[in-house]
Amino acid sequence: MKRKAITGLLLAAAMAASAMLSGCGAKTEGTVKVRIGEVTRSLFYAPQYVALSKGFFKAEGLDVELQTTAGGDKTMTALLSGGIDVALVGSETSIYVYQQGAEDPVINFAQVTQTDGTFLVSRSGKELDWNSLKGSTFLGQRKGGMPQMAGEFTLKKKGIDPQKDLKLIQNIDFANITAAYASGTGDYVQLFEPQASMMEQEGKGKVVASFGVESGHLPYTVFMSKQSYISKNRDTVQKFTNALQKAQLWVKEHSAEDIADAVGSYFPQTDKTIIVSSIDRYKKQGSYADNPTIDGTEWNNLLDVMSSAGELKQRTEHDVLVDNSFAEKAAQR
Repeated sequence: MKRKAITGLLLAAAMAASAMLSGCGAKTEGTVKVRIGEVTRSLFYAPQYVALSKGFFKAEGLDVELQTTAGGDKTMTALLSGGIDVALVGSETSIYVYQQGAEDPVINFAQVTQTDGTFLVSRSGKELDWNSLKGSTFLGQRKGGMPQMAGEFTLKKKGIDPQKDLKLIQNIDFANITAAYASGTGDYVQLFEPQASMMEQEGKGKVVASFGVESGHLPYTVFMSKQSYISKNRDTVQKFTNALQKAQLWVKEHSAEDIADAVGSYFPQTDKTIIVSSIDRYKKQGSYADNPTIDGTEWNNLLDVMSSAGELKQRTEHDVLVDNSFAEKAAQR
């Protein structure tokens, strides 16, 4: 989410929040309702869907309501205004809010993915020579978002200046990037799964590199909430984190096929073979975090990526926006 997209949200959110906070943590038939807003529907978030489908949230006494709040800016708007209780989105969004001087900062409390989730797809399908990208048309992601920042971070490591060495296209909406590439736009594209596998299945491109592998471990997608919500609902947040930890261990211990069976209902329009191949690719590169803890090394790597992209006003220390107490207790169960 661009920093400018946050501007003006805080005031509006503060006004709306007071009217909506009373609904947070509301009990329904002996359970506590928790409203999640996910930034997109993706196999990258398999542990979340496992926690839902396997009843891990329910076993903790939580009635979880999931909605897709497409885009980091919309997800953060929903969180700040009280439209959702918990957001599943990139950690960079919490930093953008903090940099705007939020009185009620957004706190990261449970990590879901620990690498970037995008892949470099080539139209030619030839073995990758990073220098071959120079002079090419590259269909990238939104400026200021983690996919684009991780992509640029990797390209710079490979000696490529994204702004000078490429014809970089960033004006296509996230939902339309795959279709644009399939129709002939770009020599290379940066895609999440299952879109990357779908391009391969359709013979329109081939995965030649992983930005997740190349950019290293970082708190890529995290469950977060406003500090005020966490302070008032610590027991609920703990139960939420306990359920996630169970799901993460389940994902670690089961095959891509088993996970596909567990999460398939959340992707009714996607062929099972694509679901399996996508999950398998994420498992093999270690994208799914084994536990909810957000460690300092990962956080500092995130800051390095943001700084390289020119999106960081100043380094925000780990302990300012991360609360690992829930993850630590969940690991002791």
